[in-house]
Amino acid sequence: MATFYPITEADLARARCDPAFRRRLLEQSMEALLAGMKRLRGTAPAIAGAGQLRESVELAVRLAELIQTTAGTERES
Repeated sequence: MATFYPITEADLARARCDPAFRRRLLEQSMEALLAGMKRLRGTAPAIAGAGQLRESVELAVRLAELIQTTAGTERES
């Protein structure tokens, strides 16, 4: 199961300058999000967890878009 490590200001500053590091951060965030969604799906009551699960899916889609955008930027460089 993926563990979420908070992202620091130093991480954000490095991610702005280093596309490979930015991609790694996005991928780690995606892994942690998907692990959390799996955990939520298995333990949360259907009604209470549905909204959180939907929000998580929307965030996962956005992260995937960011990862793809970052990958395209790396190839162009």
